[in-house]
Amino acid sequence: MSPRTTRRRAALLTALLAVLWGLISGPPAATAAPRTAAAGTFRNPLNTGPDPFVATWNGNYYLTTTQGDSIRMWRSTSLGTLLDADPITVWTDTDASRNQHIWAPEFYRFGNRWYLYYTADDGTDDHHRLHVLESDRDDPAGPYHFKSRLTPPNHAADFAIDPGILEHNGRLYLAYSGINQYQHNGLNIAPMSNPYTVSGNAVAINAAGGCPEVREGPEFLYRNGRTWMTYSTCDTGKPDYQVWMMSLPSTADPLVPGNWTQASGAVFSRADDHGVYGPGHHAFFRSPDGKEDWIVYHAKTTSVNTYSNRTTRAQKITWNADGSPNLGRPLAMGATQDLPSGDPGAGTYWINDDGRSSGDGSVSYTGSWNSGTGCATQCFWGDDHWSDRAGNTATFSFTGTRIALLSVRDTGNGIAALSIDGGPEQRVDFYGAIRTGETLQYLSPRLASGRHTLRIRVTGEHNAQSGASFVSVDRAEVYTR
Repeated sequence: MSPRTTRRRAALLTALLAVLWGLISGPPAATAAPRTAAAGTFRNPLNTGPDPFVATWNGNYYLTTTQGDSIRMWRSTSLGTLLDADPITVWTDTDASRNQHIWAPEFYRFGNRWYLYYTADDGTDDHHRLHVLESDRDDPAGPYHFKSRLTPPNHAADFAIDPGILEHNGRLYLAYSGINQYQHNGLNIAPMSNPYTVSGNAVAINAAGGCPEVREGPEFLYRNGRTWMTYSTCDTGKPDYQVWMMSLPSTADPLVPGNWTQASGAVFSRADDHGVYGPGHHAFFRSPDGKEDWIVYHAKTTSVNTYSNRTTRAQKITWNADGSPNLGRPLAMGATQDLPSGDPGAGTYWINDDGRSSGDGSVSYTGSWNSGTGCATQCFWGDDHWSDRAGNTATFSFTGTRIALLSVRDTGNGIAALSIDGGPEQRVDFYGAIRTGETLQYLSPRLASGRHTLRIRVTGEHNAQSGASFVSVDRAEVYTR
């Protein structure tokens, strides 16, 4: 049955299917998707970087991820269009002691200023130290000026990364990962007298984690009379990178290690059946209307031990009957989810490689393409198309202002030539040193609102590392605003 026939005969099912897409990670076996865009949904990834942090402010989402040489921020009115947002560079540094390996920025509002916390070094990893910037005005995107280095007196010359701020009983505390008697990357908490001054020694927290390597990225939730500290464990390159949790009564002193109660086992971890590996380095944010709690985190689509392919994703969390947070299980990369409560709407839709679409989109092929479901959870709706025949094309037709192409990278992939509306071609290498699914291959320039095409032409060429010249086509994400 064609999508057009489905629309005529089953229009009343559109709303129901839109809800179901938010609950499942793959398609019904033989149901054609409706061609009307499902309002209020989105799909991951939100960003191609790791170590995400999100805050909502004055009708916008603000996102940072690790960029290495600077701090960049993405701003969007909807969670679903963060991938479409243009980056704002909010900080670069000329000080050679702190202008390299800039990692894990987080930003918080105190008073009418924003404070941006991060770690950086001089090019040597063990020289990582913690720093804070202060905004010049009441705007998360800055501009910022350097405020101070954050140094607990008992760890003045020690490795430190992943700063996070604990707000407890009207006081501020610096939580971070650094050297202590338990790990090289262990959890530490130090008192602060204001957002930019550490006022005492750090105490070490002996946190469990299911593996010996690290305890890092501490984050906090406050509810039901307790403070909940979640943190990541195992090396971030491993597929078993995961999130564990401790809690503290709201009236207890966080600088007394014995006041923290350890939860048993990981609370957020790999989901092989969803193609999600190494979920961790996370943060929490509220929906725009303040009614929902969400987790933002990075994860991979490969079980290989690698620091590449860590992309930013988000999903809603809930709360258990005993008052503890329930982070759930990581969803498949392309799973369609409802937007956060109060989100004005993303204005996006998808086009699958088999022609199904949730909006005014389609795809057509010339030449002989392979297709099948062997990609499974690595691909959107469990299938993709691929070809190594020079001259073969796949053409997405869409109505919108921008299009993103996501598909598999692999050791046997080659070079494609992409063009918008028949214009100049841009060569894009689909090769990857390890196989990864649902990878952002291409994000088009911004286009005038209207009807457009994206053509992917197989060149039959590949780089010296690749074993073949295949080009994979999986999902297109269309932006309409």
